[in-house]
Amino acid sequence: MLHPVHRELTERFPGLPCVPETTRDGCPTLWLPAERLAEVLTYLKQEASPPFPLLFDLAGVDERTRRARPPGAPACDFSLIYQVISPDRPATSRELRLRVALTGERPTARSITGLWPSASWYEREAWDLLGIAFTGHPGLRRLLLPDYWEGHPLRKDQPYRRTELGPFRLGATPQQERAERLDFGLEEWDLRPLPPGEEAMHLNLGPHHTGTHGLIRFLLQLQGEVIHDVGVQIGFHHRGQEKLAERQTFASYLPYADRLDYLAGVNNELPYLLAVERLAGIDVPPRAQAIRVLLAELFRVANHLVFLGTFAGDLGAQSPIFYTFNDRERVLHVIEAITGFRMHPGWLRLGGVADDLPTGWEGLLQELLDYLPRSLRDYRRGLFGNRILKGRTRGIGALTTREALDWGITGPNLRATGLAWDLRRERPYCGYEQLEFAIPTATSGDSYDRALLRLEEIAESLRILRQLGAGMPAGPYKSAHPLASPPEKHQGTTQAIETLIHHFVGVSWGKPLPVGEAQGIIEAPKGMMSYLVVSDGGIHSYRTRIRTPTFPLLQAVPSLARGLLISDLIAILGSIDYVMGDVDR
Repeated sequence: MLHPVHRELTERFPGLPCVPETTRDGCPTLWLPAERLAEVLTYLKQEASPPFPLLFDLAGVDERTRRARPPGAPACDFSLIYQVISPDRPATSRELRLRVALTGERPTARSITGLWPSASWYEREAWDLLGIAFTGHPGLRRLLLPDYWEGHPLRKDQPYRRTELGPFRLGATPQQERAERLDFGLEEWDLRPLPPGEEAMHLNLGPHHTGTHGLIRFLLQLQGEVIHDVGVQIGFHHRGQEKLAERQTFASYLPYADRLDYLAGVNNELPYLLAVERLAGIDVPPRAQAIRVLLAELFRVANHLVFLGTFAGDLGAQSPIFYTFNDRERVLHVIEAITGFRMHPGWLRLGGVADDLPTGWEGLLQELLDYLPRSLRDYRRGLFGNRILKGRTRGIGALTTREALDWGITGPNLRATGLAWDLRRERPYCGYEQLEFAIPTATSGDSYDRALLRLEEIAESLRILRQLGAGMPAGPYKSAHPLASPPEKHQGTTQAIETLIHHFVGVSWGKPLPVGEAQGIIEAPKGMMSYLVVSDGGIHSYRTRIRTPTFPLLQAVPSLARGLLISDLIAILGSIDYVMGDVDR
């Protein structure tokens, strides 16, 4: 039987060569010919009822060395993955993944920036890291790597380690020459042309600036004090996380995940593990799932407290920073008591968590739950009731729901536009379906609503934590599945040297995972975050695609800031809540 979306496409496009692929995550996946992709995506976004307004992800895969390809998939050297989502469709047909086969050393596909503005950076990323070109793209050039970089690092013939390259020699380098010139061309920044006869002043904001929240550069095109346009340059923080995920084994990559959104802790680990567990067929015990949710919500509270303090600081209010960071310390104290670490616990494991909850954890959690509501009331009254904050943020950087979806924006920034879309409710995972909590929304989608919404989300996270504190399930904290846990000693490790060797290799390097691909998606503090993991039967991932919530978000900054003042841009940047480790990966 055809999937409903597959049937819909075959009825709309008779004779369309549409090959389904069976994935381990259950997401409908269809292979399309490259020349038909644009018209299919146009139908899905503009003509289908209900449409698919969100381009969730766009990524490429180097298929040339893949040992086990999906049954029925066309032969190719590279492939592209397009994933679209419709919030208005039934759960069974809400997501669709389209695959396109490409051949040749220099593969080419048609750009879809005319359908989704968020596709611009995704296509530039695919060109930068894989060398896939997109005809019709308005400015196809490097995005995460400097323009003097040679090659495309996510290709399989590119080295994984620095030791595989030649020695580094300090000398006259292109980057030094560029720094000495201190010049730039406006064509490199996608800036809108000025009206005839008018001039503008160009001002750098960043890469090192307290208002940019990390290493990111904004080039402001000013007419007087008004922003005519903004250019955005990212990549200063790029660490090659997707390449690292191919080098490490499935289990040993986990500590790297924490460093993506370095304020969100285990929320970075969770989607990766959900994907790998689906690949391996591992069922996670209820207690382990509840512990995961407990930590995820604690980190959500910690993330939003940092946001509130830095947002107020961006607007000139210094006192809230001390209060919110003091409250965050109380949250981190509970996290540290459970995991032994504060920010980067690396504490989740395949099939569960690293250890059971410590004795007395309920009392620590209850102290926090008794304390924080009073702080939230103070923040609501003292911060969001402040007339200066209201004057600086109301009506500034407003987004509609349609604009947010066009830009690929999810999470609190989307819900601030009025759409109650939260994966914990729409696509529950780890037992969220058994918990009672509301989905806060707002209506104006401006900087004020985006900030206030996060305060309300803290209250709902505390509601979830109360339920977990009162009803934590009993049972094991880790699955007994052989791909998740080593065997007990009496089951072989003490029987013979051969069984001990197998045990040692399995623990040190991990075990091969079944062939296939699976995706794990969660509602992270900043929005929807996912890992798409491809296995060709080895101990390493063949391809790991990381979709982070704030990568597409920053593309919308120029459209939010045009016609406003520099001080308004600072308010916008503070209100959207991004972390450059999450953006650059």
